[in-house]
Amino acid sequence: MNPVNTPNEAMAEARHELIFVVEDEPEISRLICRTLQDYGFDARHFATGQDLLGALRSIRPSLCLVDLGLPDIDGMELVSRLWKTHDCPVLILTGRSHVADRVVGLETGADDYIVKPFEPRELIARIRVILRRYARQAEAEPVAAQRRARFVGWCFDLDCNQLTSPAGQSVELSVSEARLLTALLQRPNRILTREQLAGRSDLDPLDRSIDVRVSRLRQKLEQTPASPALIKTIYGAGYLFSANVAWE
Repeated sequence: MNPVNTPNEAMAEARHELIFVVEDEPEISRLICRTLQDYGFDARHFATGQDLLGALRSIRPSLCLVDLGLPDIDGMELVSRLWKTHDCPVLILTGRSHVADRVVGLETGADDYIVKPFEPRELIARIRVILRRYARQAEAEPVAAQRRARFVGWCFDLDCNQLTSPAGQSVELSVSEARLLTALLQRPNRILTREQLAGRSDLDPLDRSIDVRVSRLRQKLEQTPASPALIKTIYGAGYLFSANVAWE
């Protein structure tokens, strides 16, 4: 992990990514927003989950920082909705320190999980790791002329996350499922580790979110999900997409 710059150095970078902060405790929200601004980020605060969802209809931030103890909606439910319907990274910042909460949060779709009280510099470092990961994923996407993939009768359109079965039926994908399918299609017939599919090298051994997403994708792609023919598990190594892929 790269060192965290001082606030002055960070301001010189002129990053200005927009981060949405969902926190109902005024003192904590002020601390978080001040820390983000000191390190060159733009921060926008929301006291409720519904306020956040309303803002997401018109603005896409670089990252959503979510507390789990919200007054109007369960934090895990909010993370799940962000994972399913919004192409936006999520970092959970909460007072819940149990391992079970951390596992559920990551499986639900969060990119990282930090327990309060937190060290501001660690928060900034974790945010930067997530943003770098998503930037690398964007750079790795096929060129604009190649935005549709065909494989064993299926068709996947990256521009609208539209998956069409060999029978011509539309199959709904969540944002995270579409991102996972894209990663598999970009490197077919190769073993990909869970870390590669997650886009991070520091994946926690307890983080089973990739396995959950693979399972959900299999339910939609495979005729027999229990004996997958397309997305194969390579025990001790990762996953392999076993099909030829044509891009157009």
